Amino acid sequence: MRAARLIKMVLLLQARPSMTAAELAAELEVSERTVTRDALALSEAGVPVYADRGRAGGYRLINGYRTRLTGLARGEAEALFLSGLPGALRDMGLEDAASAARLKVSAALLPSLRDAPESAARRFHLDAPGWYQEPETPGSLAPVAEAVWDDRMIFARYRRGEREVERELAPYGLVLKAGVWYLCARAGAAFRTYRVDRFTVVVPGEERFVRDEEFDLPSFWAERAAEFARSLLRAEVVVRLSEAGARRLPYVTDRVAAEEALAAGAKDADGRVTATLRVENEEVAASQLLSLGPEAEILAPESLRARFAEAARALAALYR
Repeated sequence: MRAARLIKMVLLLQARPSMTAAELAAELEVSERTVTRDALALSEAGVPVYADRGRAGGYRLINGYRTRLTGLARGEAEALFLSGLPGALRDMGLEDAASAARLKVSAALLPSLRDAPESAARRFHLDAPGWYQEPETPGSLAPVAEAVWDDRMIFARYRRGEREVERELAPYGLVLKAGVWYLCARAGAAFRTYRVDRFTVVVPGEERFVRDEEFDLPSFWAERAAEFARSLLRAEVVVRLSEAGARRLPYVTDRVAAEEALAAGAKDADGRVTATLRVENEEVAASQLLSLGPEAEILAPESLRARFAEAARALAALYR
């Protein structure tokens, strides 16, 4: 819409001493000819836009001009607090609101402070997804995020194993963990966690829910994440570790489980530690502990020890 574009142009010029037609065209996603027409329209409307001619020229506002358009809308203010997560904002459909909010804040700053947002962006950046992963945006993320912002009930179909279940949910909050989106929602009287990419259908309802003011999203997520991590560790292995193996153990398996195992372990005369380590299952333990090579000896279970012996024989044959 042209009105929104004209407002954005004024805010851009108010936040910076001067901008070329090319810079304005890039920011506004229009042609330089459109920028020229918009500048003329602003001038005719009483906004003192001045054009400097020549190669080093550009557009600027007459010194001292201040617009009264810097008040933040609620959605812009909320999105501003997420502005350190540009990818997340884009995925949730909030990129435009955050951009408008940043412009308004920049326009309201004193001239000596207007480089603060750019200065911070040059120094700090958050990249949420894990390594070696191409993050995918779930198709249902945008409607879920809209319902979260609006405190609106949703009707959803959710993949659970080989079947789908239907749920009516009060969506309290979204969490981005290692590139995966999770919804924390109330289902009936209980709070539960759902992977957003497992929703096959999401339909926002007309009804709004009343939030439980005692619900704290960071605390809820930390508690559930810890419970989930503990629930995965259903098996135990007994391992004898060298000093180097003990140092590396927290980096190849669950850190908390490794630290607990080492703290309770017994050191022998050779300086090796025998520890009982909680693991997800034998296959996962093999893939993790094999990376320690000769710094770890499996003592139990016997089936895992036999797996390591077979791996050692295969390596010896390969490098003979």
